[in-house]
Amino acid sequence: MVIKVFLASSSGSTAIKKKQQDVVGFLEALKVEYAQLDIACSEENRMWMRQNVPQEKKPSNGIPLPPQIFNEEGYCGDYETFFDAKEDNAVFAFLGLPPPPGSKEADQAGIVQNGTHAEETNAENGNVDDSIEVPVEERNGNSHSDEEKAAGEEELAEEGEAMEEDEDMAEEEEAVEETDEVTEETAPAEEEEEEEEQEEEAE
Repeated sequence: MVIKVFLASSSGSTAIKKKQQDVVGFLEALKVEYAQLDIACSEENRMWMRQNVPQEKKPSNGIPLPPQIFNEEGYCGDYETFFDAKEDNAVFAFLGLPPPPGSKEADQAGIVQNGTHAEETNAENGNVDDSIEVPVEERNGNSHSDEEKAAGEEELAEEGEAMEEDEDMAEEEEAVEETDEVTEETAPAEEEEEEEEQEEEAE
């Protein structure tokens, strides 16, 4: 498989030149074999690039600008998609190439293969490793640890104490209210007795 990079050697745009240099420089740094196809010097290259860039990837005027990247006849993407793949450490996937051993992309692929996806594959094939111990709580559907249970019991105890304190306060308030009512009932009687005593002294 040959990676094809369509460039314009005589482009008057500084931005296009910089993008082309970024793509070529990064491919060389990764030691990826590629072929540069100049659309400025070859009408055939220009027409082939324009015809093979997908319609949805073309700008509004219908003329795609370099750099455009292909894997043989398959379209990989333009500079923007290449840059996104570069940021995500997924350039080899973008190019449709297997990542070399030891690269970040290969390590990420290995983690995925040896992680969740591998476990799902083993489960589907019935290759479940019985040597892997599963906690009793998880096997019984009970994921709460003893510490969590103890914490829950302490919370319940604290709530019970708070409720008892509230009840004691309520009883004290009722006692105070009853005392106030008795005081209000006895106050008129005491006033009447004082008035009678004053009348007797006056006589």
